[in-house]
Amino acid sequence: MGEKFVAKACDFKDGDRKIVFDGENEIGVFRERGKYYAYSNFCLHQGGPACEGLTIAKVEEAIMPDKTSRGLYFSETELHFVCPWHGYEYDMKTGECVSDRRLKLRKYKVVEKEDEVYVVS
Repeated sequence: MGEKFVAKACDFKDGDRKIVFDGENEIGVFRERGKYYAYSNFCLHQGGPACEGLTIAKVEEAIMPDKTSRGLYFSETELHFVCPWHGYEYDMKTGECVSDRRLKLRKYKVVEKEDEVYVVS
């Protein structure tokens, strides 16, 4: 297992993402709310660039006791990233496909050394 340089920590702000190449592997590295997440950039659907699309909060619906909808809203705790090819959504914290949580992208460890960020592959 080797470490691949991603970026200087001071240049990697919340909301940023970087795609790094380690041999034939493409790895998407995200920084959200001060934490780093890294996943295979190979969508489980048809191999698209899973980590290169939109980043969006989970859409939730408030249901009233009588089963009517009170409306849709964005989650304050769950963030997704979306493969731009066909819209497969993945949970930022787990790499799980949100439409079928049994499916997960390969997750990579991210380490900080002084002012540098590395992914372990």
